[in-house]
Amino acid sequence: MHLPDGFVDLPTSAGAGLVAAGVVAVSLHKAADEDLDSAAPLTGLVAAFVFAAHMLNVPVAAGTSGHLLGGLLAAVLVGPWLGCLALTVVLVVQCLLFADGGLSALGLNVLNMAVIPVFVGYGLFAAARRVLPATRVGALAATAVAAFVSVLLAAVAFTVEYAIGGSAAASVDTVLVAVVGVHVPIGIVEAVLTTATVGAVLASRPDLVYGARELASPAVGLGEVVP
Repeated sequence: MHLPDGFVDLPTSAGAGLVAAGVVAVSLHKAADEDLDSAAPLTGLVAAFVFAAHMLNVPVAAGTSGHLLGGLLAAVLVGPWLGCLALTVVLVVQCLLFADGGLSALGLNVLNMAVIPVFVGYGLFAAARRVLPATRVGALAATAVAAFVSVLLAAVAFTVEYAIGGSAAASVDTVLVAVVGVHVPIGIVEAVLTTATVGAVLASRPDLVYGARELASPAVGLGEVVP
């Protein structure tokens, strides 16, 4: 999912950068209202997990790569505002210290991996939770669905950006098939790992799961509905 320099032209990269910067700025403001004393340690752990997951790359085309994203995991565990910031820090470190993703494409990469999977994915998660039973099983089902779809949405956004300002020789159809084709199995793996991780935290410390805090009640079991 990391875009290298030159894969998308500078005007498109700059536009994406402005959008990403605006969302990150709002996230910084909103994060100030969170309980940082309790959320900061988990946010750091999430960032470390995502950083490691991003290191396992699957080559796609013309210097691009596919890998687990971790956006929905971050959003469900620490909330979308802190989740966006955690992913952004990871992407900046990867770009500046590991040359993973181009500097001119940093805004595109933040948009595709720290904004769309986090905010759109969390919106899907919240919508699924309103439809599914208000139980831990329902929360995990919502997590699985949102994690899978968030990866595909990021892949589609990647392709749309290339269609707008792609500079490589590959056709849009080729990029779409390559990127989405690679990210379907990645999305399945992401859904499984995200659901397993959220399930483990729910089983031990449900109060730490931002997206399902109401399940922290000791009276709520796997199939018990929150009153």
